[in-house]
Amino acid sequence: MGTTYEEAIAQLTGPGAPLEITEASIRGQNYRVFKNTPPSLRALFEEARARGDAPFLVYEDETWSFAEVMRHADALGAVLVARYGIRPGDRVAIAMRNYPEWIVAFAAITSVGAVAVTLNAWWTADETDYGLRDSGSRVLIADIERIERASVTLADSDLGLRAIVVRSDGAALPEGVERYEEVVVPGTPMPEVAIDPHDDATILYTSGTTGRPKGAVSTHHAVLSALLSFGCAAATRALLNPEPPDPDAAPTSFILVVPLFHVTGCVAVMLSCVAAGAKLVMMYKWNPERALELIERERITNFVGVPTMSWDLLESPDFHARDTSSLKAVGGGGAPAPPELVKRIDRGFRNGAPGIGYGMTETNAYGPGNAGSDYLRKPTSCGRTVPTVEIKVADEAGKPLPAGAVGEIWFRGPNLIRGYWNRPEATAETIVDGWLRSGDLGRVDGEGFLYVEDRAKDMVLRAGENVYCAEVEAAIYEHPAVYEVAVYGLPHDRLGEEVGATIYPKDGCELAVDEIQQHVRERLAGFKVPTVIAFAGGPLPRNASGKILKREIRDAIAAEREGATG
Repeated sequence: MGTTYEEAIAQLTGPGAPLEITEASIRGQNYRVFKNTPPSLRALFEEARARGDAPFLVYEDETWSFAEVMRHADALGAVLVARYGIRPGDRVAIAMRNYPEWIVAFAAITSVGAVAVTLNAWWTADETDYGLRDSGSRVLIADIERIERASVTLADSDLGLRAIVVRSDGAALPEGVERYEEVVVPGTPMPEVAIDPHDDATILYTSGTTGRPKGAVSTHHAVLSALLSFGCAAATRALLNPEPPDPDAAPTSFILVVPLFHVTGCVAVMLSCVAAGAKLVMMYKWNPERALELIERERITNFVGVPTMSWDLLESPDFHARDTSSLKAVGGGGAPAPPELVKRIDRGFRNGAPGIGYGMTETNAYGPGNAGSDYLRKPTSCGRTVPTVEIKVADEAGKPLPAGAVGEIWFRGPNLIRGYWNRPEATAETIVDGWLRSGDLGRVDGEGFLYVEDRAKDMVLRAGENVYCAEVEAAIYEHPAVYEVAVYGLPHDRLGEEVGATIYPKDGCELAVDEIQQHVRERLAGFKVPTVIAFAGGPLPRNASGKILKREIRDAIAAEREGATG
């Protein structure tokens, strides 16, 4: 009989083991933590120097070694401190597509004790302005497109916001913006800065069910705890599914198909590569044919994306013409994967085992994981966690429910955010006695495998992107001809869900689908624009308390669409 899960965990985390677990008090709560957690992200990046000229980043026709990335990070860190006066705790924002300079900026910011504010590169000018003002960022490091979106914010002299632009190709720049290549001199040493493990390291914005996005604040220790949890989970899988040594096997590498401003791209993928000394192949934008080409050319071993992307690879006309035999793991998270997709991944990729993870921005991406034979055995479960992270399924009062009962999923561990930036009430609602309320509904089986049943939050999960209904409704309500609106998610084969809206116009007013879509597009990022819009002939149904019955509306539209296609 092979090694059990419990035996593997004990072997990896026991006294004297590399992933030894001990106890520590954090913000008044006792947690199980990894004894050898690096003291800061600066220390993690310091380890990258030892990798020297080994390839780290591959972007289009560029290859950056670990040493080259660190030479740039050192120099940018020096610019932030000496030129812009950045001190520990100051916020520095990053807003750009997935360029190597994104990673350079993150390494530099966190290594000088500043807080990396990773802004959503898909945000509109208004959303970008909000993120910069809310975080109180002193410097913005961005590509030219994001600089243009931030031009109004940069022009506000009261803010005193400075900016560095990467890859600007000689474009005219707003006042206060400097070109990366003109101020960053690779080879300049990184300033010496003392960093406490529990100092703030990152702010990632995550939408709430009402109002503006919230800045989720993580400490160095929280981010690194999540990173080591991913490592522990991977080591556990390796012990449970041992493979004979293969001298021809490709070295560990990842392809980056999700945005770095997402916690998955930043922590689960990018920082995992830093920690493991693995090559990271960066895509300019998602394209399944290009991804297959890069997987073959670079002999990629790990693919982490939303289930939509795995589906795209399998459906690509190039799939059978490309060599994907180097892939060892094909998975990700951000949305549930249909069981049929799990089977197709197992059948379609010669060596690539399917996998899924359930994490949140608030957990630094780490959460239950399911892969390989366990995933095929339980394709609707997102798996189980390593011992540093506890899970409970609880009733409305927070009382744990027995195995099999459905309730709200709560997390506890050193990987949790410390709270929301300047939002004490939201923090108190979400983090209760050291436990984080996910807002999702689920159950745990007798083996400790978690099943996510539904989302308690009013949210659409479109291809891994959170679309909060209240935000879209607020935008639609700005149209003068709208009387009532309900926004909801509808099943979609490829995206998981798409955004739907049912609108009751004001008396005497007529509306068109494209008119509403354009109206929303002018106010919100493109992925939030409803793709299915219906117009009601009367007031929307409500319950006794006056709340619109969204589920009833959604189910009727879904049935109507199913009837039309069936």
